[in-house]
Amino acid sequence: MRAAIVEAVGKVSVTTVPDPTPGPRDVVVAVAACGICGTDLHILQGEFAPTLPIVPGHEFAGEIVEIGSEVTELSVGDKVAVDPSLYCNECRYCRSGRGNLCDRWNAIGVSKPGGAAEFAVAPVANCVKLPEHIDVKDAALIEPLSCAVRGYDVLRSTLGADVLIYGSGTMGLMMLELAKRTGAAGVDVLDINPERLATADKLGCSRSGASAEEFDRPGGWDVVIDATGNAGAIQDGLGRVAKGGTFLQFGVADYATTAVIEPYRIYNQEITITGSMAVLHSYERAAALFATGVLDPAVFISDRLPLEEYPQAIERFKAGQGRKIVVQP
Repeated sequence: MRAAIVEAVGKVSVTTVPDPTPGPRDVVVAVAACGICGTDLHILQGEFAPTLPIVPGHEFAGEIVEIGSEVTELSVGDKVAVDPSLYCNECRYCRSGRGNLCDRWNAIGVSKPGGAAEFAVAPVANCVKLPEHIDVKDAALIEPLSCAVRGYDVLRSTLGADVLIYGSGTMGLMMLELAKRTGAAGVDVLDINPERLATADKLGCSRSGASAEEFDRPGGWDVVIDATGNAGAIQDGLGRVAKGGTFLQFGVADYATTAVIEPYRIYNQEITITGSMAVLHSYERAAALFATGVLDPAVFISDRLPLEEYPQAIERFKAGQGRKIVVQP
């Protein structure tokens, strides 16, 4: 089969690799679409993936073409979206229901061969069967949506909160859509990319701008979400949290990124600083939300490129062009 391969740091290509074989409780999925996100850039930079080479792609959906000998829950021909998270189910975090913090955390497309290929193997337990009305080529959006759902689980937002989101890429826009549906009184969005910011306006944010200085809000926001991973945005956002408010680190920063906090202010104003790590008990809920039309794929997916153009798709994403970019075998 054909697959994208991150061969070494900074080097990605598309080549022929052996067809995957399912284990007893696995299925083989003919990939319909695979999304590209910031994690894929980190892998290309030599972060996250424990070893290279690796077939990337942790956001994917497709049709089951082969099942393992012990699989009874799903059948050949079923259309599924795949939760990439792989937990050991033995460490203290798994035993306490915090699998996303697993000491032996793995993920399809990060530490195991992923969906940037014609076919991918996944445990049957990680597959969610899709309703007939969903176009499986759009369902690669479910994985990032499940991360956003996890973010809002962490926030435990109260009704009537004023929200500020840094970044209007795919994840920032998803956080916008969820904020609107979790009772936010207003949702302001910041980005230095005018094209992406225009999409935030289209989706109905309260205000948009390139800098928080453009907004007249000296008291700050109840909820501030960084969806960029950018050091400057993170530092600025930490200073925009209102008294009693919460800062959520949602964007994935480089390992070396740092920010300065003000301990007295955090203490005196009872500010919460928290993070959200990938998916936790949120994939099925994201699939259910997606089935209701919570996201418009025509708005979120800006580019659909053939798998052979995976290196070009990565470059396009790196340049900040478009919104969600997917490759289709």
